[in-house]
Amino acid sequence: MRYEYLTHTADAKFKAYGRNDSEKFENCAYAMFGIIVNPKEVKPVKEISIEVEAKNLRGLLYDFLDELLYYHDVEDFVLNKVLSIEVKDNNVKATVVGDSYKNYETHGHIKAITYNDFEYADDHVIMVMDL
Repeated sequence: MRYEYLTHTADAKFKAYGRNDSEKFENCAYAMFGIIVNPKEVKPVKEISIEVEAKNLRGLLYDFLDELLYYHDVEDFVLNKVLSIEVKDNNVKATVVGDSYKNYETHGHIKAITYNDFEYADDHVIMVMDL
């Protein structure tokens, strides 16, 4: 299992799994876009390269997802697949593909990523998205 959605009173909450940081980041991206659209239905039309640095892993994951959310808000991007991702020395480099959300049925909109209930553990991450 890559991720699962958890109960939250007002927002979206998920637990993403991974054996290493790269897997956790990748599965968080799938979980985040799964709130908006079914990534398996999205066509791989547009490729985006992302590189982000931060002071620690928590901040790095937050900034990585925030960068993906930026592409969603500004360029209407929704994720199909993470083609490559490498997390190393508080830096993440990723290449993702997707399409415009306007071509798909959407389930919701994410306003922001939050630090509320944010947990970064050895085998999982728990995050809350402000809807």
